[in-house]
Amino acid sequence: LLSGCKSAPELTKANALALIQAKYDQTPAAGVAIAVDVRGLKDGVAANYWKKATVYPNKIWGDFSLTPEGKKVLKLSNGGDTLQWRPDHDSDPNYAVVVTSVATNHLKAQDVQDAQDEALPGADTAKGADFNEVVNLESLPAPLVKMAHNAINKLVTKRHADFAFENGAWVLRSIE
Repeated sequence: LLSGCKSAPELTKANALALIQAKYDQTPAAGVAIAVDVRGLKDGVAANYWKKATVYPNKIWGDFSLTPEGKKVLKLSNGGDTLQWRPDHDSDPNYAVVVTSVATNHLKAQDVQDAQDEALPGADTAKGADFNEVVNLESLPAPLVKMAHNAINKLVTKRHADFAFENGAWVLRSIE
């Protein structure tokens, strides 16, 4: 009597997504880093997140004080309450300052592709799948969401997940 080795069950897109999202959900939630460009600077003034405090003689640089409303929804990377605007020239498309949302979220996994067979060290059966890692903006107020959608911000990153079949179940080994 011959007995064949048990084959691993299929790793579906839904299973892969669930394993990846579980990993993201186990990671401590974090504020969203948002690069504020010229458009975002104007949006922040319109949203009453900051107000102009100082204009420098070159008419390009400025200091903007966080308002009480701004302090409720964002933090500056320098930890202070003055956003320092220092571009090299007027309307510099590459200049930005980074703010971080006070509200915290977990990353989201989306668009998992079909898992492909892979060789992983220490695993007899392994698969890999590409997916999109998406910044979760759900708990942010609309003006911050608008700033996050400015072209200077990257909200989606292509990633690859490696899975191994261990002890009768698929497990997530790594995300690259």
